[in-house]
Amino acid sequence: MLEALRKRLDRDEEGFTLIELMVVVLIIAILIAIAIPTFLGARERAQDRAAQSDIRNAFTAEKVYYTDNQEYTEATADLKAIEPSLTFSDADAVTADAVHVTVDADVLVVAKESASGTCFYLQDTPTGASAGTTYASDDACVMSTASVTDPKW
Repeated sequence: MLEALRKRLDRDEEGFTLIELMVVVLIIAILIAIAIPTFLGARERAQDRAAQSDIRNAFTAEKVYYTDNQEYTEATADLKAIEPSLTFSDADAVTADAVHVTVDADVLVVAKESASGTCFYLQDTPTGASAGTTYASDDACVMSTASVTDPKW
């Protein structure tokens, strides 16, 4: 009996069984299945917050210009001088590349599309009965002076 035990100990069988390897792969797959949606959700929220931060900074630049001139501006050069860290766009389309500014009858609309595809808007009416700042978001990403009266506000 001792001889059989010695033979078994001398065989040097090292490594893992197939079942052990399959259990490890299964555990890793479960962890990945939990982690990936969490990561993607956090990434989308971060992209949205970045776009919101950009329109808030552009809005602050517009307020600085308004304080000095008593009117808003669509001139990208004026806004770039106040807030050089942002890129402003003259185009009608809202994109993720730049902040879009529209002024219509002293009503300011600042918009930007996040990398996740959601568009964020800030609208400011400095005077009158409807004076104030309003925030909105949607998936359409269409910007024009007609957006000022859009029902999303």
